[in-house]
Amino acid sequence: MLPPLRIGSKIFDWKACPYFMGVLNVTPDSFSDGGRFFGLKEAVLRAKELIEEGADIIDIGGESTRPFSEPITEEEELKRVVPVVKAIREELPDVVISVDTYKSRVAEESLKAGASMINDISAGCFDQRMVEVVKDFDCPYVIMHIKGTPKTMQENPQYKDVVKEVKEFLQNRIEFLVKKGISVEKIIVDPGLGFGKNFEHNLEILKRLDEFYSLERPILLGHSRKSFIGKVLNKLNPLDREGGTVGFSVWSSLRGVQFLRVHRVDLNKDAVIMFKFLVQQIGG
Repeated sequence: MLPPLRIGSKIFDWKACPYFMGVLNVTPDSFSDGGRFFGLKEAVLRAKELIEEGADIIDIGGESTRPFSEPITEEEELKRVVPVVKAIREELPDVVISVDTYKSRVAEESLKAGASMINDISAGCFDQRMVEVVKDFDCPYVIMHIKGTPKTMQENPQYKDVVKEVKEFLQNRIEFLVKKGISVEKIIVDPGLGFGKNFEHNLEILKRLDEFYSLERPILLGHSRKSFIGKVLNKLNPLDREGGTVGFSVWSSLRGVQFLRVHRVDLNKDAVIMFKFLVQQIGG
């Protein structure tokens, strides 16, 4: 059993997992909710809704990393993210705030403004200074595997053994971060479903998900409304994939995943609670 992890004022002890990370995209162009929470008022209201839905963490993202997306400037991302972090921290002083960024300055200013952790799709590879920021603030750090960049990652990604390669990357990054002075207990790993992986790659990762537990770090999955679900259900519109997302979350809870990053926390959390109740009372 992994030791408990403190993030902000909350203790994550894994007995109640999965914990839910609610997605809050303050962007005009995210793949399923771009523009909906772009304004400061809308973002704060959505954060409150996510907490009411049962979110354990609010994950704020200021740059879309959907396939083929163009990067934005550091200044633009700062302008989008930092005021939202400050406003949510003022309105919800005890909430755990994560910031989804690979830019070190955005991470630094967000942590100064009240963020509790950093969620980095590049595991510190896109911006070398990110490691220093995470170390200086001694904050929890989600490291994800990506092949290429958001703009290029879905251009025919190739692997000899996707699980072996993703796991080796994450293991190497853990070792590197620890050597740089980051506590191993602060590291969370994400295999990066859909980030430089096609349908078959994602399926192989899920089939062999247990292999990632040998990393001895909590696992986060970001599956919500993704094209993998859309292909299974034949749903082109990401907003029509909520039922598939819920089914995925229930399956993930059965596999012991510690963190699930979703857009609709209430539906996913209720389904997992109901599933666990039935298993405990009736069996399965």
